Amino acid sequence: MALWDKIISRGNVEDRRGLSPASLGGGLGIGGIALVLAFTYLTSGDLSDVLTQIDPAALTQQQSQEDTSQFAGEDEYEVFASSVVGSSNDVWNRIFSSEGKTYNPPKLVLFRNLTESGCGNASSQVGPHYCTLDSTIYLDETFFEELTTRLGAQGGDVAEAYVIAHEVGHHVQNELGTNGGVSSSEDSINLELQADCFAGIWANSLRDKSVFEAGEIGEAMDAAEAVGDDRIQEKVTGQVNPESWTHGSSEQRVNWFTKGFEAGSLSSCDTFKEN
Repeated sequence: MALWDKIISRGNVEDRRGLSPASLGGGLGIGGIALVLAFTYLTSGDLSDVLTQIDPAALTQQQSQEDTSQFAGEDEYEVFASSVVGSSNDVWNRIFSSEGKTYNPPKLVLFRNLTESGCGNASSQVGPHYCTLDSTIYLDETFFEELTTRLGAQGGDVAEAYVIAHEVGHHVQNELGTNGGVSSSEDSINLELQADCFAGIWANSLRDKSVFEAGEIGEAMDAAEAVGDDRIQEKVTGQVNPESWTHGSSEQRVNWFTKGFEAGSLSSCDTFKEN
């Protein structure tokens, strides 16, 4: 396990795992949901394909059967997530400042099953995602069970940190204004690969701080490989269709994460020029 206690900075994390969807207030109906810019990890294609399958009543019933007392107070996972976001804030504050810009940090919401977001319903069926309308990342950590059991990733805390850092990468794109005007699957892939490269920049910022144990960065690369479109399609459907890709291949995702990790610079992540 990585030595997260070496990270002093803490990010803005709201823990809703002990709350039922009904207690959050507001309408949780499926109708009128705004699309989140990022796409789900576990399917390819438009996110609305997944959202239309969400049954809020079923998710509420499932959550009501869980013991939520375990989430009372600040627990180890909340501290871990806050450390990842906090260390991400550090590196992006530094990079933005070097270019004369101001970085506004994101918020991370931890939840189980279903919660409300600025983009509509955030569901565990959608997977980790970033909402541009409220600058917030939504994460049901049970997603990582899917990552290992369904997609064959080795898992681990560094793999989970990579996923969070990838979503922070989408926030960075929002801050830079580079995520607007997505008009093709190629644009979508370039955005996702750039977010992987940005996650690599985050990992680079910790490389000399003795946070990662020997070989642990391989967990992040393994996770990046596991969520490549080709790998997911082969696992889920038994076929690979590059024309429907939205995130890029396993090889592309690992390569771009590695570029960010080795260079640690914003200029190393211009996927729109190099792809």
